Amino acid sequence: MEKFLTLTSTIVPLPIENVDTDQIIPARFLKATSKDGFGDNLFRDWRYDSNNRPIPGFILNNPTFSGSILVAGKNFGSGSSREHAAWAVAGYGFRVVVSSFFADIFKGNSLNNGVLPVVVSENFLAEIFADVNADPKTTLTVNLEEQTITNNSNGAVESFQINAYKKNCMLKGFDDIDFLLSNQGKIESWELLQK
Repeated sequence: MEKFLTLTSTIVPLPIENVDTDQIIPARFLKATSKDGFGDNLFRDWRYDSNNRPIPGFILNNPTFSGSILVAGKNFGSGSSREHAAWAVAGYGFRVVVSSFFADIFKGNSLNNGVLPVVVSENFLAEIFADVNADPKTTLTVNLEEQTITNNSNGAVESFQINAYKKNCMLKGFDDIDFLLSNQGKIESWELLQK
């Protein structure tokens, strides 16, 4: 995984509540066991019609909005526990998803795949949506070390929570296996002491 320290980016606004994992990546795409290509099918049924043509009204098809931060409505990632949803979000190129609430399993899957889920207050979220609608070049800055998110259009800052272990892994660019390998010497020393 790529290290995550600080990210400043324009945003893609998705002001829809209760987005479940079947909307993020429809079940028919779950047969693959590799992460490759999942970004192409992120929000597939909202992005494309039955003839595989882009639906002009959907936000990912609007060239006005782009960036590495997806800002979503309340209750993002609910539904089934499919890790493929996090694969699709990461595969599309999002490094951060901002919402006022995430489903726990989606949150864990995101952290395991290098996507930082940032929980903000509903007021802060509403301000982001208002600011990006007024100016699509609005940016956010996410500082993982300080656990802050800044709305650069108005200077508002909020703190967010993250599991200390997952924070450490993201700062170092480690997945769980990388973390274990980085502690191999300590593990081997402990095993010797147990003999």
